[in-house]
Amino acid sequence: MKQTLLINEEEKGKRLDRYLAEKLEELSRSYIQKLIDEGLITVNGKAGKPGYRLRAGDSINVEVPEPKDTAIRPVEMELDILYEDEDILLVNKPPGLVVHPVPGNQENTLVNGLLHYTDNLSGISGEKRPGIVHRLDKDTSGALIVAKNDKSHRNLVEQFRNREILKIYHTIVKGSLPHEKGIIDAPIGRDPLERKRMAVRKDNSKRAVSEFRVIERFNGYTYLEVKLETGRTHQIRVHFSYLGYPVLGDGKYGRKKKNDPLKAVRQMLHAYILGFKHPVTGQWLEIKAPLPRDFLAVIDEIRGAGPGKND
Repeated sequence: MKQTLLINEEEKGKRLDRYLAEKLEELSRSYIQKLIDEGLITVNGKAGKPGYRLRAGDSINVEVPEPKDTAIRPVEMELDILYEDEDILLVNKPPGLVVHPVPGNQENTLVNGLLHYTDNLSGISGEKRPGIVHRLDKDTSGALIVAKNDKSHRNLVEQFRNREILKIYHTIVKGSLPHEKGIIDAPIGRDPLERKRMAVRKDNSKRAVSEFRVIERFNGYTYLEVKLETGRTHQIRVHFSYLGYPVLGDGKYGRKKKNDPLKAVRQMLHAYILGFKHPVTGQWLEIKAPLPRDFLAVIDEIRGAGPGKND
């Protein structure tokens, strides 16, 4: 794949590596760095440097080589396929399953299972994430889109970038929200005190918007549907923790209590609906992922304690 990008007045002054990471969201930052190191990214015909400050009128040429055969081992596993055709498939990812290989876990991932399931996966993201257009956290369950060719991959990434994807989640939070529905418009960036966490902050952040409605109220918990207008890292978990109603079972952003009567083994967060235009036909699709057993079990347990509107 070869691509030419022209820099305008609004884009000048940005570092080359950061600009490309924002512009080419289908490529990881490490992969972009690799392309720069190998001379496959040029600026005005000369080899690019990561820290080069862009100027208006600069012409950036990006050449992404054909992906090599992946070194990831296919692993047989049971996959809950929600939809599939020759261009895409949607899988209902179970909780506890990592999406792609990481240090210390090279075989028990969704990608390993996908490689065993089909030979048709896009390779635009390089060897380590074949077919993966977006991701869900290990302990978040639900609908995830997989591209089976590069054309579909690029189209879907563009839809995500342009906020054209409908993303609806179901979650259970601690406490009783005072409103039946609402919109959380609070910017999210890296937590300055702990870099592995995200936080609501005014500086060094990006706009983040979550729209919610109450599905059901319990004694001390609220079951919600949340539509994401943006897709920031850990957005739902950060937003509701910021409001004082952390996602149940969230060890990173939740407030642990010694005598908490309900102990969820993971964050109660599920990607319930994905809506998008088919990358080839243009047909609008809305795919629903049924709630997993552990989520339903927690709901049953809370209901057993009796409904209520007070904490």
